[in-house]
Amino acid sequence: MGQKIHFSGIGGTAMVAGARLAIESGWEVRGSDQVLYPPTSGMVQDLGVPVYEGYAAENLDWQPDRVILGNALSRGNAEVEAALSRGLVYCSLPEWMKEHVLRPRTPVVICGTHGKTTTTALVAHVLQHCGLAPGYFIGGQPLGVEHSARLGAPGAPFVIEGDEYDTAFFDKRAKFLHYLPHIAVVTSVEFDHGDIYRDLEEIEVAFQRMLRQIPREGWLVACADNHAAHLKAHAFSNTVLYGFSDNASWRGTLLGYEDGLAQMEVHAEGLKWGRLAVPMSGAHNLQNTLAAVAVASLLGAELESIREGVRTFRGVRRRMEVFLEQGETVYIDDFAHHPTAIRETIKGARERWPQHRIRVLFEPRSNTTVTKRFHVPLLEAFSGADEVFLGPIHRGDRILDEERLDTAGLAAELCGKGTRASAWDDVAALADHVVATKGARDIVLLMSNGAFGGIYAMFRGRVKRGE
Repeated sequence: MGQKIHFSGIGGTAMVAGARLAIESGWEVRGSDQVLYPPTSGMVQDLGVPVYEGYAAENLDWQPDRVILGNALSRGNAEVEAALSRGLVYCSLPEWMKEHVLRPRTPVVICGTHGKTTTTALVAHVLQHCGLAPGYFIGGQPLGVEHSARLGAPGAPFVIEGDEYDTAFFDKRAKFLHYLPHIAVVTSVEFDHGDIYRDLEEIEVAFQRMLRQIPREGWLVACADNHAAHLKAHAFSNTVLYGFSDNASWRGTLLGYEDGLAQMEVHAEGLKWGRLAVPMSGAHNLQNTLAAVAVASLLGAELESIREGVRTFRGVRRRMEVFLEQGETVYIDDFAHHPTAIRETIKGARERWPQHRIRVLFEPRSNTTVTKRFHVPLLEAFSGADEVFLGPIHRGDRILDEERLDTAGLAAELCGKGTRASAWDDVAALADHVVATKGARDIVLLMSNGAFGGIYAMFRGRVKRGE
């Protein structure tokens, strides 16, 4: 057995993936966390390693050689204090990944405000289909594969989701600054994470610092259709732009939908490259597809293999995932929580189901959307829906009144602009209302980066009872 490693906070999506890579690398793994619930509990159980329930100093009595302290932990946590007091070797997950996973491989780092998880999963899938045998680290649950992480061989591409959020309580740098990119994809650059960044300029500086780590022979692959394109001027490496804009090196044109698949014509450096059948809707997902095509091409993959890889991609859980159907009413789960992602997801649903009524249920949950910071952008983002239901603000009692998002006021303004909207404090009552007022053709689009008060199980239960 190799060295011993303990994951404090093993229930986090990234920590589970990291623990799996440690197991593949030959480490003896244990972990700890608070009480876990599905689906995370199942992901942790599948690791097949000892996991302690709750944080306690004695959880570290097995004397691990390394303690990975999760991003959610801070001073005062029993295991943080024990690691510090005992002089144990500790680090963040990104720091461990850098030295033990990424350095001997060819990192392909997928960054950006939106689309990281989908693009990471898609790039990994396409590269695998093209025979490049990549390793990967995906910040979600990709459909059609057993696990969200795989080590891959030394020297092979390693596709990793590069988050701009801070690394740990003792390391406030963006996570992606640890990831040694050989190819860096930047899907978008917008203001988010208002708890750690003051403005867009501060976020862009973090991305610029990441670009300084790409070797000259490496690549920046940036979206031409948004602020990410500005990063080209700061790159020391080769650059390529993708998107729908005329200045895109890899440029796509949507031709329409056939059999539920988006048909996209692709030009590379002004020349016709080929046509793709994309099993995802929305301009943002077509942009993600162009990024994957560009990366695969840079790594030497052939057109036909890339085309088939794209066509067979099954997606990622909680990204436009249909989780329930009742006649022609379709219930969809989506992770969107930033105004831009909300707007594009609604547009994608409208494209895919043009004859349906789009009913959006939104849980304000992220550190920025629970505040007034996004009030005006949310007005524009929701305008594409037929009806909007604003759920309770997650931990709203912890936010100062003058800083908290006014959901009732937002709903009133939406109504004034012609979009039916209402604010709800009771999730069960909201679920009852949506079911009781369902139409013949409804798209019930749930948007949350959390549990939304258990509303998913509520809908399943009501549909099963035939309500």
